Amino acid sequence: MCGIIAYIGTKDAYPILIEGLQRLEYRGYDSAGIAILDHEIKVFKKKGKVQELIDFTKDNHPKGTLGMGHTRWATHGKPDDINAHPHSSGSGRLSIIHNGIIENYATIKEALRRLGHQFQSETDTEVLVHLIEEIQQRENLGLGDAVRKALTKVIGAYAIVVMDQNQPDIIVGARKSSPLVVGIGEHEYFLASDASPIIQYTNKVIYLNDEEVVEISRINGIEVTTITNEVVQEPIIHELDMSIDQLEKSGFAHFMLKEIYQQPQTISDCMRGRLSAIEGWARLGGLEEHSIRIANAKRIIIAACGTSWHSALIGEYLIEELARIPVEVEYASEFRYRNPILGPQDVVIVISQSGETADTLAAAELAKEKGALVYGVVNVVGSSIARLTHGGSYIHCGPEIGVASTKAFTGQVTLLSLMAIVLGHKNGSLSNSYYHQLIAELAQIPEKVSQVLYTNDDITSLAEKFKNTNNALYLGRGYNFPVALEGALKLKEISYIHAEGYPAAEMKHGPIALIDENMPVIVIATNKSAYEKIVSNIMEVKARKGVVIAIVASGDHEIKKIADFCIEIPATIEPLTPLLSVIPLQLLSYHIAVLRGCDVDQPRNLAKSVTVE
Repeated sequence: MCGIIAYIGTKDAYPILIEGLQRLEYRGYDSAGIAILDHEIKVFKKKGKVQELIDFTKDNHPKGTLGMGHTRWATHGKPDDINAHPHSSGSGRLSIIHNGIIENYATIKEALRRLGHQFQSETDTEVLVHLIEEIQQRENLGLGDAVRKALTKVIGAYAIVVMDQNQPDIIVGARKSSPLVVGIGEHEYFLASDASPIIQYTNKVIYLNDEEVVEISRINGIEVTTITNEVVQEPIIHELDMSIDQLEKSGFAHFMLKEIYQQPQTISDCMRGRLSAIEGWARLGGLEEHSIRIANAKRIIIAACGTSWHSALIGEYLIEELARIPVEVEYASEFRYRNPILGPQDVVIVISQSGETADTLAAAELAKEKGALVYGVVNVVGSSIARLTHGGSYIHCGPEIGVASTKAFTGQVTLLSLMAIVLGHKNGSLSNSYYHQLIAELAQIPEKVSQVLYTNDDITSLAEKFKNTNNALYLGRGYNFPVALEGALKLKEISYIHAEGYPAAEMKHGPIALIDENMPVIVIATNKSAYEKIVSNIMEVKARKGVVIAIVASGDHEIKKIADFCIEIPATIEPLTPLLSVIPLQLLSYHIAVLRGCDVDQPRNLAKSVTVE
């Protein structure tokens, strides 16, 4: 959700904050604002994207070496100048930025109103800064103590940064269920939602844990405490393995297109050190410690949201077929609220690109409380899920800036493929010959993805034909059913065209009523099993004058004869087809969105990391 950046040091804060907000804009882009201490706190904020803020401040920006910035994804209060962050206290002495939701803000707001506080915005965040000021003034506390005490009164999720114009040499941050990273430079410090705005200045970071408060002083450096004021002894400093060029478009028109084209490399990176086709082995380091328990689990539950949920569905097919372990896939948001039956014989795998998805993190916490083994599959090193779980594996895709996930999806599916192969080999479910066949085929996937990318020009032409459609139907069977869901989601996310994904056999149970000459039907038809049934599904669509776009394996002749358009991909064994069949759907969504004039990297109403419920 919202993006946070703060700076205290010796440099001019303004360019650091602005550039930081530009790198964080994928987290939210309803409005943006900065606050800089220049004898007094000066706040500038504007509805819209960061560029609006730049245009607003470029000729009149404040000077100062202490400041903070925020890019917003709106929760409480509509996107406008007033509701934009930073928010000030009643006296103007304090300023705050916030990512999260204060659930009991209405109760606190009413109590503060009775004490004479007046509010300018509709946000929960403004209530919090008023509460901090009220406690600070009433009890004559310094900023850090006032923040800690205020946070004991609130319910909800937060990553906050607070400044006090009467204390120009300190800045205070805190987190609970929303990420906050401390960057350590030479005589300077940073606070941010993630490492992307920090990496050009330092690779040394501290990841705050839940209910921790950091007080950063020009004089005394960093002190980390809990909200109950217990000192955290020697917080761990991590060194990031990230380069600034990973955060640039590198000549591509959009981050999404760059990330689609990165997939041969990112899939290879995910497999590096985990698979050798030459020597004929597959392994997952993170799995080793827990492999016996997982291989002998009564069941595996996979919890995720959005695109990660689609990869989880593929994981269900993979693990059940290759490792013969029962798997259930849950929306994390539902799983956490339905009092699930869990115990020590269960394994819960949580999947999240960011490692910060609020519902998925809460699902992991619930599973851990109930005694299940919790295993994380994430992309972002040092993220909350990575630190909470008993074990896990990184997908090693590098920063994904485009809001619509692409390379993270194929990274997750690659990781789950490896997991299923390793578990199947461990528990004897895979024959030795099939085990080695899977390894050999998986090793070839990056090159085959590269071959799929050569269809880009054909897909561009196809997009031109369907850019003005209002509805689309995606059909798939078996492993390709979740791919149909993912293809439909991509089209919805970035082109704003209504699309649905369905199991192909379910088409006759309702969606067929929608099919006419204006309804494109995208059929993922690479399955060797149930091939004849897929052909029948296509014929049923054609009988209703539907327009069929088919994704087929190379060498297919029958479907090419009956479909209106075909996109050919290299053949592989069925469990691995999603890694290839999803690529044309990503490209098709991208090109349709571009032709419709949509903001591909920052689609309306969305944010990259959903850190609130």
